Amino acid sequence: MRDVAQQPEEGTPYECFECGKIILTEDPPGQCPDCAGEMRNRRTPIE
Repeated sequence: MRDVAQQPEEGTPYECFECGKIILTEDPPGQCPDCAGEMRNRRTPIE
């Protein structure tokens, strides 16, 4: 069995709490580029 090479992603998905816009970025965005709402990392579960 061989290890499958993982393909690096272009960035981490972030979603706006206000408008729902999703962007991919390597650095955490401060706010949504469309509505200035709060962004969340989509890979982090909401409690």
